[in-house]
Amino acid sequence: MYVSDQKAAEAEDLFRNHGGMLRTSEALDLGIHPRTLYFLRDTGRLEQVSRGVYRLADLPPLEAPDLVTVAIRVPDAVVCLISALSFHEITTEVPHEVHIALPRGTDKPMLDHPPIRVFYFSDAALTEGVDEHTIDAVPVKIYNAPKTVADAFKFRNKIGTDVASEALKLCLLRSKASPAELMRYARICRVGRVMQPYLEALT
Repeated sequence: MYVSDQKAAEAEDLFRNHGGMLRTSEALDLGIHPRTLYFLRDTGRLEQVSRGVYRLADLPPLEAPDLVTVAIRVPDAVVCLISALSFHEITTEVPHEVHIALPRGTDKPMLDHPPIRVFYFSDAALTEGVDEHTIDAVPVKIYNAPKTVADAFKFRNKIGTDVASEALKLCLLRSKASPAELMRYARICRVGRVMQPYLEALT
């Protein structure tokens, strides 16, 4: 496969001008020929982050490759539960998969990497408390700390009550949210009565 140096350089410039990482469809929309894309991959100038996601190989290592890949591949997803607790540093759990929230009725995304676990949310529980963080030049939607603590209590049967109570304790200890903020999100998630005794024991 032959691609001219000019075509290869132009393609690299397009990647660089768009944050260094593109989905295949985005690269094609920008006018990069598939032959050029695969040439850059095969010659080591692009690295394949995930299926259909490419990144310039000469960039610094990704800070959070799993979160970034999910944000690109599943743009409607919001990082939640263990993954969000870890992002906010209010858990001692180590995420082995990316936990994401999607609207009820959404099909589970098919990703080869990273492993994901989908939780289905609806109404205010889905839309409230969503912050957008720029990680590795990619916008990533993540629930804020108090919303994530409330979610942990809501899904305590799936992730563990001990995980939820630890998150609440660390959230207060590290001043990530006030008791009033925590209770606001607990009511949105309909776990106010469940979480209140834990909160009262800590305040």
